[in-house]
Amino acid sequence: MAEVDSRLAGSSALSRGFYALVRSLVVLLCVIVTRVRVHGRENIPRQGAFVLAPIHRSNIDTPLAAAVTRRRMRFMGKDSLWRTQPIGWVLSALGGFPVSRGTADREALKRCVAVLSMGEPLVLFPEGTRQSGPTVHPLFDGAAYVAVKAGVPIIPVGIGGSERVMPKGSKMIHPRKCVLVVGAPITVALDAEGRVPRSAVKDVTERLSGSLQILFDEAQRLAGAD
Repeated sequence: MAEVDSRLAGSSALSRGFYALVRSLVVLLCVIVTRVRVHGRENIPRQGAFVLAPIHRSNIDTPLAAAVTRRRMRFMGKDSLWRTQPIGWVLSALGGFPVSRGTADREALKRCVAVLSMGEPLVLFPEGTRQSGPTVHPLFDGAAYVAVKAGVPIIPVGIGGSERVMPKGSKMIHPRKCVLVVGAPITVALDAEGRVPRSAVKDVTERLSGSLQILFDEAQRLAGAD
């Protein structure tokens, strides 16, 4: 874990400035190509860690997620990408952190918890890989587990229109309107003794699924993609 932490600790003025510059360019391109609009930005915490949990219908969902806040957000990446410098530094500055290929899921989740313990936001797509269609697919428990373990809120995000921009399997980007709708934070209610109940992960996953469907429907409607 120490190796991961050292690569996550790159919070120098240079790396922060680099992220701000690249994010501005990426968001500008998204605005040009998708006319992206964000609703509910007030639900994004201004400080402290949280898990951003967007719907996932397109490769463009990752850059679109950067539009919800100016804060640097973290993403998982294959550790092999960090073997060459300065590529490793660039990836870390842009919010990436390495996860070993073939690593057990629990080890990857531990690294996610470590990221959150540093007070930075983390992006996890709870549906796992890209999906298709208007219905939220069954969610993995990873996002809820990480949030519960770290004691941070989950912020659900519906992304409408991105499947039209770059559907699964497509290598082409088509200019279409996209809308992000950010939902209210989902937090864990402690039991009478101030402890996290054993059912917390399951309960949070169920609440997340219901919230995502509502937000996705609204985002699709606003994007004209329903």
